[in-house]
Amino acid sequence: MKHFEYRGGNLFAEDVSIAEVATNVGTPFYCYSASTIEQNYEIFSRAIAPLKGHIFYALKANSNQAVIKTLANLGAGADVVSEGETRRALAAGIPGPKIIFSGVGKTRSEIKFALSEGIGQFNVESENELKFLDEISREIQRTATIAIRINPDVEAKTHNKISTGRKEDKFGISIDQAKSLFVQAAKLELIKPIGFSVHIGSQLTTLKPFREAFSRVAEVVRLMRKEGFVVSRLDLGGGLGIKYQQEQPPNPKEYASVVSQTLGGLNLELAFEPGRFLVGDAGVLVTSVLQEKLTSTKRFVKSFIEFI
Repeated sequence: MKHFEYRGGNLFAEDVSIAEVATNVGTPFYCYSASTIEQNYEIFSRAIAPLKGHIFYALKANSNQAVIKTLANLGAGADVVSEGETRRALAAGIPGPKIIFSGVGKTRSEIKFALSEGIGQFNVESENELKFLDEISREIQRTATIAIRINPDVEAKTHNKISTGRKEDKFGISIDQAKSLFVQAAKLELIKPIGFSVHIGSQLTTLKPFREAFSRVAEVVRLMRKEGFVVSRLDLGGGLGIKYQQEQPPNPKEYASVVSQTLGGLNLELAFEPGRFLVGDAGVLVTSVLQEKLTSTKRFVKSFIEFI
């Protein structure tokens, strides 16, 4: 982990003693390194700079208000999946136009709130959601800018529970449906379709699934443009993995190279939604040891981790 190290047997976050923090505030608590978050952001930002891409931090990775504020100060937008996350992003100083509302279960009240705050983009997951969004937009007379989320049917080669781009997954819609839904959306008065979104999973440690997914989305863009539609943005989601033990995930520069090879000639505005990569190695949970129990084979340590 960056900016966390032991000095004389004591753990430090940057130049701050974790033991001293524990003495002052008690346990349990989470401790985050702003320097780690800033460094991770800079690494990712430099990698996508030639692509004219924009970072929208995925709040699902960590919705701590100080973490969001740190990223907001760096210029990040936000990827949210609920009204609660939207409110946290706004409170951290991220303006509505720099917020993307994703998620498969947007409620009527959440959509109304997001529209009233001028949210920059809704990622539409289904035909029913588009109808829902159209109704609410006409009801309150607010235009909804949208991207149609494509399910490219790509195996992300990550844990089954965090794979989101296979045809059996609940996220997004098939490529053929996505094309017809874009056409349908373009006919609606207060719906403004600008492109497509894709997210195939989290903690990916190989580039091949990204290449497959982005290549399929690129073909959709070319086809829609050939039919006369304006496609100006792609939301490429997140998913770039980090190292926990023996993993060797690709770095952001290698990832950006795949984006350039598959999408670089399309002159698109690109949105990226990293989460884990920005904050996954930026914090620790600190607890107090209550009891120790030794058996013939193991040593057990009991800690207090209840938060009130």
